[in-house]
Amino acid sequence: MGYRLREDELRQLFEMWNRDYVVYGPKCMAGEGMYSDTDVVRYERLKGFEELEWEKKSAYSFKEAILPITQILFYFTEGEVKEAEPERRKPALLFMRSCDIHALKRLDTVYLDNRFEDSYYARLRKGLRLVLLGCSESCDNGFCVSMGTNRTEEYDAAMNIKTVDGQVQAELTGSMDGLDAWLDGLGAGKTETAPDFVSENLVKVRIPEECGPEHVKAGLWKDYDSRCIGCGRCNFVCPTCTCFTMQDIFYQDNGRAGERRRVHASCMVDGYTDVAGGGCYRNSKGERMRFKVLHKISDFKKQFGYQMCVGCGRCDDICPEYISFSACVNRLADMGNAEKEVR
Repeated sequence: MGYRLREDELRQLFEMWNRDYVVYGPKCMAGEGMYSDTDVVRYERLKGFEELEWEKKSAYSFKEAILPITQILFYFTEGEVKEAEPERRKPALLFMRSCDIHALKRLDTVYLDNRFEDSYYARLRKGLRLVLLGCSESCDNGFCVSMGTNRTEEYDAAMNIKTVDGQVQAELTGSMDGLDAWLDGLGAGKTETAPDFVSENLVKVRIPEECGPEHVKAGLWKDYDSRCIGCGRCNFVCPTCTCFTMQDIFYQDNGRAGERRRVHASCMVDGYTDVAGGGCYRNSKGERMRFKVLHKISDFKKQFGYQMCVGCGRCDDICPEYISFSACVNRLADMGNAEKEVR
């Protein structure tokens, strides 16, 4: 059992949520797109329902809300180190698609369950409430069905939003504390409802059963030496990429005082694998592509039991060279099938 809400009731619901939470969701940023006079959808703080972009997939993932692009860890002087205050003190509420909720599980695995807990991530993750945005149809480049991330039950509330006869309506269900009592008090109509989930994508991906030496040494990786320009956009929009680099910033008025930051990094950009003495582990673009792809579909699974990639398709959307991650994975699968036929 759930509730049917009109647009005015949705606005009141957002007002209530904003009193208790910092609300984040996909928002259309006018004039801030990749090219001049273009818009972009990315996660930002939402002050009201009218700011929620519920029809288009966000170009950038949700992770900026709990894993800031630039995060100050601590300040230092000649004789003192002081940990930075949390970026927010109130709990957060996050509007997410099913694939992104699965991506959050990947972030939790890396930052909370991987040998030790990352306290900076944990304090922003604590108290997080998830509102599932139902998907009534597939996005262009998504392949969540192939990755098994098109459905989820890991949410606090779920919302299907539609326009009916020119009027915005929503169906809401969930188990958030106090939500039912508030909606009953609002007089919202009750209805039988369930979240919308995509059952088929235009893009279909076949994951190799096992990636071995033949996949590592495959000639296809050389194709990306000339195609990839090493911009790293595929990593920066990915909801499951977790790598960062460290920066020490020294203040001009006192060269012995400053701050340490961690900043999102990319395995596809120059300098990522540089080591002392001038060495570089993966100098060519093809080698970097190999590392990224095999980590997403094989190496992570060997360690944690499931693929890292959730099939959101953002990497395919953003690449200026039209390199397709999904097409690359299918090429690897075809290699395995060809080898079986030879045997």
